[in-house]
Amino acid sequence: MASYDHWNSLEDEDEELQDSSLYESKRDVILFCIDCSPSMLEMREDERYEDVQTCNLMVALEAAIQIQKKKVLVGPNDAVGIMLFNTTKRNDDEEAGAEVKEGTYLYQPVATIDAPKVMNLTQLLDEVREKPETLKEMFPPMKDRRIPVGDVFTRCNRVMRDGAPETATKRIFFITDEDNPHIGPNKTRMIISARNTLTDLAQIGVTVEPFFIRKDERPFDVGKFYGSVLLTKNMTEQDEAGEDGAPNVPEESVSITRMEELLAQLRFHEVPKRALFSVPFTLAPGFVIGVKGYGLITEQKKGAYRYFADLGDRMEPVTSRASYVDEETDHEVNKDEIVYGMDLGTPSAEADGETVEDAKGPQAATREVKLGSRVFYTADEVRSFRTLGLEPGIKLLGFKDRSELAFEDNVKHSVFIYPDEMTYSGSKRTTTALLRTMISKRKIAIVLALTRRNASPIFCAVLPQAEKVDESGWREPPGFHLIPLPFADDIRAAPQEKAFRASDELKEAALAWIQKLKVKNGSYPPDSYPNPALAYHNAQLEASAFREDFDAEAFEDLTVPKYDMMHKRAGKLLREWKDALSEDETANIISAPPAGKKRKAETQDVAGVDEGEVRRLNGKGELRKLRVEDLKHFLKSRSAPVSGKKDELIQRVEDWLDAHPRV
Repeated sequence: MASYDHWNSLEDEDEELQDSSLYESKRDVILFCIDCSPSMLEMREDERYEDVQTCNLMVALEAAIQIQKKKVLVGPNDAVGIMLFNTTKRNDDEEAGAEVKEGTYLYQPVATIDAPKVMNLTQLLDEVREKPETLKEMFPPMKDRRIPVGDVFTRCNRVMRDGAPETATKRIFFITDEDNPHIGPNKTRMIISARNTLTDLAQIGVTVEPFFIRKDERPFDVGKFYGSVLLTKNMTEQDEAGEDGAPNVPEESVSITRMEELLAQLRFHEVPKRALFSVPFTLAPGFVIGVKGYGLITEQKKGAYRYFADLGDRMEPVTSRASYVDEETDHEVNKDEIVYGMDLGTPSAEADGETVEDAKGPQAATREVKLGSRVFYTADEVRSFRTLGLEPGIKLLGFKDRSELAFEDNVKHSVFIYPDEMTYSGSKRTTTALLRTMISKRKIAIVLALTRRNASPIFCAVLPQAEKVDESGWREPPGFHLIPLPFADDIRAAPQEKAFRASDELKEAALAWIQKLKVKNGSYPPDSYPNPALAYHNAQLEASAFREDFDAEAFEDLTVPKYDMMHKRAGKLLREWKDALSEDETANIISAPPAGKKRKAETQDVAGVDEGEVRRLNGKGELRKLRVEDLKHFLKSRSAPVSGKKDELIQRVEDWLDAHPRV
């Protein structure tokens, strides 16, 4: 059997001990629900192209294309659908979506994204640009009346029910430019019907994210209708009417002044808000509320490559699985038979009742363990060591002044926690009261947090955040930041070395050009600078998937500094500072680096098996007698790969020996 190295290492992704549910990919399902009323089909000049017309419906469909193009690369298992409402177009009986009633048309059923569907929609929009009246002919609008918004949500529910998996994140992008779709004596009944239907959607896990388009002559007034329909997500439980009697404006609504902003807003909402955990928050014995944790920063990486087997006439995807093999017998071991033990070092032969010759035999790596002489643990026992027997949850320990939270205490990404009313009723009211009190008294909370069953409990600081809306309309919601605090073992003392100090003249010269190159508003907006390496990679894949030519020169890297502007604004000041720096005596002194110790070259293999012994065993066909550790050290010392099972290592050693015959 393999050795018992690092049995309790928290860094290793040990399959038995890690909770795989956290890492399971959850599918994202988006249904574009687009208004097809006459105002959405009014043609106007496209600002991006010359002699080309467009309309709100076209721009909405273009946004759907861009979202699908991106998801083909980063979310190939996600699903997207497109449904139009307020149109006389109907689905045929044999088409998908035939059950969708009058006034709505299911243009693209909810299904896994594929390139042909996106290319067909792109081809349609190209035809519309050449012949603008094509869109009205394909999707004629309802002119004399409008379909009730409650019926639209009901049909969205049916489409989602038929095409979206139960475990997926389901969202509806509701796009319209009509702020008062129902007028007259039936308006109140329409509002109640729409709100009840929307509540039914929320209860089955479907989120509606509205995008309201402003018309040229007037802004979109949410308060006329949708403010009373769409569900608010305020932490305080208010009535439908605000303090001044006006309906509450939903947080998730996006008011779009120019249609060109639609794609930019959809990019912000493209990634679903998925909770990292949902745990109870114990404020006192018997006083518990529910909270959910959301990650504010997640590194976007290139999509994982898949393996395919070439079967001649077709390519089939290859699935991988992990297995545990006894390196001596080469037989697969059942996971239930595996236990964990600490490697305490190689015991002496006398301690095990063996002779020295027995301990040096080929089976020295495997020792018979007497009952009670070595401690082994099951996976559940090891997990209990990690969690200290605690159940997932957050426990309040006390409060401190906010000034006691040091900047260097933030050693990991914080998690934003928000009340979960579904698990504990009254969580929103309690959280709101706690938030307001902590902000007014400038306090932070200290808690003990265990967010997953297989994690280790950690101490965290809870930092309150008040609601804030900046000039651009970006909204920071009210809630708490859960900041992991370091243990004493994690803190290291940074070396403090004094270097030469610049003179006041040098400081003033440097400050002059620094002031000229300061970032606007004194902040760096990370949402304005996409990862250039990731964007370049995705652009190439997108061109390949949709059979387009990739123009590398046309790719724009927004992170490249604007050197011309920098030299224009501060070039003279930079040259003056550089001349002053070259004349300063302290700038020309170079400190010698501390002398280091050279590492002695290894004269023999770490495992103690030299090349001659390996060649001798290879000649007899007995390489299997070597341990995996010996094979890996032999390959590593010759810059060969060391991954794989024992048979693969043996084959790699044989290949190396054949390629390097001894002269």
